[in-house]
Order: sequence, then structure tokens, then C-alpha cells
Amino acid sequence: MKNIENEISRIKAGIVGRGGMQEIYRRCFSLIDLTTLNSTDTPSKVAGMIEKVNGFKDIYPTYPSVAAVCVYPNFAEQVRSQLKVDSVKIAVVAGVFPSSQSFPEIKIAECRMAVEKGADEVDIVLALSKFLDNDKRGTFEEIKSIKEAIGEKHLKVILETGALKEPGLIAEASSLAIGAGADFIKTSTGKMEPAATPEAAYIMCSKIREHFEKTGKRIGFKPAGGISTPGEAVLYYAIVEDVLGKDWLNPQLFRIGASRLANNLLTEIEGKTINYF
Repeated sequence: MKNIENEISRIKAGIVGRGGMQEIYRRCFSLIDLTTLNSTDTPSKVAGMIEKVNGFKDIYPTYPSVAAVCVYPNFAEQVRSQLKVDSVKIAVVAGVFPSSQSFPEIKIAECRMAVEKGADEVDIVLALSKFLDNDKRGTFEEIKSIKEAIGEKHLKVILETGALKEPGLIAEASSLAIGAGADFIKTSTGKMEPAATPEAAYIMCSKIREHFEKTGKRIGFKPAGGISTPGEAVLYYAIVEDVLGKDWLNPQLFRIGASRLANNLLTEIEGKTINYF
């Protein structure tokens, strides 16, 4: 693999002086999985977020909507009944998020229930208890079983790259998740440090590219965890564009998991402080 630090430096240098940043900020906004994943989440808090999504176009008619809303699975049915924007997907974290420490049958059942209650997409965490103990077959089979349980709904597999200290492990986990049926691979839960990093993103996108060149199948990529500034979002956008190409620069293949980024992008575009979400 290429020297990753040099590649990230090259990509960063390409951003400097790049034109059309306002349009890129808008595109980044359209890629957001607007997220609330706190132990203090309540039905009323989730309802407030969904009402903001429903009313966004009334206030900002020239902007795209976010790509998805991401909540805990117990809120899937509520979001399904409340969400009025057809283009916005309902994503849930399941499979005993964020630890992925339970019986496989429990994880599979939770994911199945989530889609039965209305989820379009399920984000699970790679079973680090197996993967880090070199049980790669067990890790693979668990992802495969969950994908089979949710059928055509999209499965995003979170690698928790902060726990994978070596680039080789990130690459191996990426290939394993893709081979087991992941529709997306995702960097992080946002619940441990480090979360998303450009270096992990580059490795993961490289494995997605490798898979595409072998099979012709496009797998999505989602950086998540700690991404809050427009500059950070643009860097991940540039990495995807550089490694995977423009065909990936859409919500079907690229998402950004964030809770604060939406307001910060709106602030940057509008040139004044926006606290809509």
C-alpha cells in the first residue's frame, strides 16, 4: 500500500485554493446521517429532531435534505410514523451498539426487529471480541447472518478503527466486512477515541476500490465520530473523490455520521451562525 501519510498530505494540498467550496459544502450537507445516540435520548427529543428534518425545506428551500437520520432501534417505529421527507432514510444502530458484546442470536434478533419496525439501514459494530482474538471466521459469520436477517435493507459495518492499531488490521477488517455482505463500511461508533481519521478512511476506501476492481460491485463508505467542522467534512469528501472517484460522491455510496456538522455547514454557507438542528 502507498505511504498513507504522504497520500493524505497530497490530498490536503489539493484542497487548498480549490474553487467551488460552497457547492462542496452543500454536497457534504446532503451526505449527513443526522445522529442522536445518547443514553438520555427520549421520544420527545427524537420527535424534535424529526420535526426539524420535516420542516427544513420550508426554511431552506434551496438546500438538499440530509441523507438519513440515525437513532437507537427502539425509536425506529416512532421515526417511521413521524418522518415526512421521502428522500431521508431511517438508520438505526443495532447489534448491541456500541460494544457488540452479546450473544449473536440477540444481535441478529435486534437487527431484524429494527427493520420490522421501519429501519431502512442498520449500523452494526464488527465483533471486536472475535476479531481481536483472531476468530475471523466467527466475525465473518456473524456479519453474514445479520445481513441475511435484514435482507435488502442496507447494512453498515462499523470497524471501530480506533481499536485497530495497525493499518493492516484496518485493511483486513474492511475486506472481511465487505466479503461478509456489508453494503457500507464505517469507521467508528463515536464512543471511543480515536474516532474517524483520514488515515483509516484512506485504507478503507482503498479496500473498497480493490473490491470494485475485482467484482464491479460498489460498496459505500461512512466516516463517523468527531467530524464537526466543514474543513473536516471536505477532507473526507476529497479522500473519497481521490480514491474512489466521483461516482461515490452521492448519498447512496457516501455518508458522513455527525450530530454537529449540519449546523456548522449551514453557518459556513450562510456566513452567519445557524443553530437550526
